[in-house]
Amino acid sequence: MGESDARVEPATADDVDAVTDMWVSLAAGQREHGATLRAEANRATVREWVAQSVVTGELFVARAPPPGAETEGGGDGTSDPVGFVGFSLERGDYERDAVRGTVSNLYVVPERRGEGIGAALLDTAERELAEAGAEHVALEALADNDRARAFYAARGYDLHRVELTKSLGDAEAEPPDTEAESHDGEGAAPTDESG
Repeated sequence: MGESDARVEPATADDVDAVTDMWVSLAAGQREHGATLRAEANRATVREWVAQSVVTGELFVARAPPPGAETEGGGDGTSDPVGFVGFSLERGDYERDAVRGTVSNLYVVPERRGEGIGAALLDTAERELAEAGAEHVALEALADNDRARAFYAARGYDLHRVELTKSLGDAEAEPPDTEAESHDGEGAAPTDESG
């Protein structure tokens, strides 16, 4: 993976539809890895998030010339986005020892992956969060998405918290292990804490 020729810059109101479309593609792709978030059904909600993030400055896009295009002259800045990153400082009611930033979404269109665009977007989010006062950055990747997990690990991200899930729709689920049952949830994280 070489250095990207992409320009990473704050998203504008003109990017709302393109970023919304990319988010829908991201959510649809995550379903292959076990995500339950519906892609198209959330389009209106995501469009609102994108528009709000443009206003707050918590959304950046990558613009890159098409493969093989000449890059002399720097371009006019009107190329469509080929990726985006959304981020924010963690907000909540809990007092913490450190200010934490969160990368909520990172996406690069499939035909431009492997060019360093995702790394450039993540670097930008980390820099913006650090400038806003974050001391740590957190993000999520689906356990079954080996490519995403490898990308984040290569960028210095370590496991911090593990989310466990269980389907309640299986009528033939095995009964709980009596040894595990005797712990009364000891060691389980509170479900309302985001950290």
